[in-house]
Amino acid sequence: MTSTVEFSIDEKLKQGIRERLSEFERQEIQDLNLTRAAVAFTVVSASSSDNTACFILTRRPKHLNRHKGQYALPGGRLDGNETIIEASLRELNEEVGVEAGNECVLGILDDYATRSGFNITPVVVWGGKRDKLQPDKNEVKKLYRVPLSDLANPKIPRLEDSAAGDAPVLSAPLKSIGHRIFAPTAAILYQFREVALFGRHTRVAHFDQPGFAWS
Repeated sequence: MTSTVEFSIDEKLKQGIRERLSEFERQEIQDLNLTRAAVAFTVVSASSSDNTACFILTRRPKHLNRHKGQYALPGGRLDGNETIIEASLRELNEEVGVEAGNECVLGILDDYATRSGFNITPVVVWGGKRDKLQPDKNEVKKLYRVPLSDLANPKIPRLEDSAAGDAPVLSAPLKSIGHRIFAPTAAILYQFREVALFGRHTRVAHFDQPGFAWS
């Protein structure tokens, strides 16, 4: 695998991701002590005129109570009796202005338990060709369209010893934004690459998060 792998927004990519996710037997976490949350891994074009396949990544403002200033996928906790899919699509619309229906959902990845007390379920959403996005300034400091080719970097995953557990801390350097992203978001990015792009049924729930992501 090399970082020169390119992906375009087209039906072949869409159906390939859907098929690989349908073949994946995802693992759920049953822990009532964790707060249920959903995030949307959303595949979109680089712009209305550039068919480079990207995913939406945000950086959270520093005034938020939890995970301030961190890189994240659009998402949040479930409201009331919401399903995982309903919550992920609502948050996607509220945070970055992407309206998507159930037909846009390509599949779901493994649950991931965070040290901050959440059980995150990643929902993979097809956003397709998009021109402008409309980030909510209260929830999004900066919005990125990261090429899927960034995930093919052979330096992903980067593993480091954890100061608090036996499992290593996972991170993912993203060339296009010039930063390293840490678990839990990096764990989701890595599993998306492995499962949705390359059909490898790789687990990530055991990887740890750095101390700054615990609150």
